[in-house]
Amino acid sequence: MPKHVRLISLLMVCSLWSMPKAANAQALIPHTLQLDATKLEKQGLSLAQEAAQLAQFQQVDLALPRARLASQLAPGNDKVWLLLGGLQLQSKEFDGAIASLKKAQSLNPKNGDILFALGSANFQQKNYQAAVVNYQDGLKLKPNDPEGLFDLGNAYYLLGKLPDAIAQYDKAVSQDKKFWPALNNIGLINYEQGNVAEAIKRWQSAVTLEKQAAEPLLALAVALYTKGDRQQGLTLGETALRIDSRYANLNFLKENLWGDRLLSDTKKFLELPRIQAAIQQRENSSSAPTPRKQPTQ
Repeated sequence: MPKHVRLISLLMVCSLWSMPKAANAQALIPHTLQLDATKLEKQGLSLAQEAAQLAQFQQVDLALPRARLASQLAPGNDKVWLLLGGLQLQSKEFDGAIASLKKAQSLNPKNGDILFALGSANFQQKNYQAAVVNYQDGLKLKPNDPEGLFDLGNAYYLLGKLPDAIAQYDKAVSQDKKFWPALNNIGLINYEQGNVAEAIKRWQSAVTLEKQAAEPLLALAVALYTKGDRQQGLTLGETALRIDSRYANLNFLKENLWGDRLLSDTKKFLELPRIQAAIQQRENSSSAPTPRKQPTQ
């Protein structure tokens, strides 16, 4: 799974559905304007809820204009600005995302999710040290957040602070025993350090937790094949690529923090005739037209 983009969390999306109704304006505002302001804010929150629902289904292009309008109609709601910033982040509108997230932070400095999202903005722009600061600040507010710990580990990883990265990944797993991406990343570090046995152990644990996780499955396949367990390696590799053929792309793997040693071994693995056949079969099945249903008699 891609690890450098912190998607809008399901909890945050769901929280928009339980937003409190807009409070009445101050008594000094004329009654008609008070009703108009309340109505506009309610419309804004309704749009934010629609945008959040669309975001759950990865329909960012449809969600983004609704979130923009929602921020204009409900400018005092930090969750709306956080939603907008998260969508802009997914669309790689980094300047706009940072502006929206800082607006959210000004409205609610105690919201750790805002700091995590700011960390992602800096991370994606390869400003890893700034991302570390954002993640650390977010963890001061949400110290047991496994995703925040994982993100901080990734930033340390790319700064070359590998012991610090492993420490954060371990903390993420301690908070969520099923958080397999952290186990996977520890395996990536182990492999680059030459500790293949430990890497295999971590990837086996990750696959046990999530059998449909293509990334640790492919990494495990490469490691096993390279150390001589060729039959099992090929079988696992075929399975991984049937699950997600994106992992046959070395650039995609590099984006997912695979190191030089593992990439080199994976390149050789992907060139094997049996693996090439599996990739071709997956591509053919993906491009095949959907059969037309027969009419009901």
